[in-house]
Amino acid sequence: MKQWSKRSTWLTLLAACSLTLLGACGTNNDSTDSSGSATTSSEIATFTDAMGNEVTVPENPQRVIGSYLEDYLVALGVTPVAQWTVGNDSDQAYLQDKLADVPRINYDLPYEDVLSFEPDLLLMDSSSMVEGDKYEQYSKIAPTYVVTNGEEVTWRERLTDIAKVLHKEEQAAQVEADYDDLVAATKEAYADQIKGKSIAVLWVVNNSVFMVSETKSSGQLLYHELGFEVPTLVSEISESATADWSAVSLEKLAELDADYLILVNSDKGADFFSEQVWQNLDAVKNNHLWEFGPESSWLYNGPIAYTKMIEDIQSKLD
Repeated sequence: MKQWSKRSTWLTLLAACSLTLLGACGTNNDSTDSSGSATTSSEIATFTDAMGNEVTVPENPQRVIGSYLEDYLVALGVTPVAQWTVGNDSDQAYLQDKLADVPRINYDLPYEDVLSFEPDLLLMDSSSMVEGDKYEQYSKIAPTYVVTNGEEVTWRERLTDIAKVLHKEEQAAQVEADYDDLVAATKEAYADQIKGKSIAVLWVVNNSVFMVSETKSSGQLLYHELGFEVPTLVSEISESATADWSAVSLEKLAELDADYLILVNSDKGADFFSEQVWQNLDAVKNNHLWEFGPESSWLYNGPIAYTKMIEDIQSKLD
């Protein structure tokens, strides 16, 4: 899909889906640490963002907007003043236990709406968000920092970059440590159900089928962290994948041989489910189909999203 970004996936398919950490540099008489951040005083710091902009950020911003970066903010203990939505009716449902009372702002961040929230820091999740003169316009409202992004950037790199700007490096390190402990505990507790077992993740939306790539999003978690086997079709699709999810035809899907199948179902009434190809898949016939809705975290990236995916897997393996 896109080079589809996560945001464009939701827009194009009415539902979501995917990066080299850039160092920050200081100005004036700043002292620069090994991560590239530069502190100018106890009150402000200057960093270089993914677009090469030098951005002066308050030490403890209180009114942050980070559209589509809410997972990272919540993980770091920061509640944004507004949260991402598409048309005010799509949000990251898996975060709503923390963001239920946070008002929504449309994904494209209209200037007037941004201004109304009086932010003291804007975090942009992609370079495309500030194309043309957008960066200049946003910078008139509040310090605007473009977070490290790109097809190969991981959620860990994004977390590190955001934590640097928010002066929450210790919290980020703890988030990663807790996550790594969860992965290790899961691999140990469910070793018999994971070892030698293959798995695939499909997303059905608008009667179309998409498969997650081997190294992106939940593919990274399932294959490279938890240790599930990679089905041949997943490997084949991944060779040409440019984003988290890639379209799969019925003809190709018939080749899928997986012990377990995770279905993210955004189209419960899809004709696809009555197709013989679907019904003949081994995982479907053997009742090894794990179904989750679009309100789950399977369409997203971030430490909270990945943690909830692991919890979902545990619940199915218990």
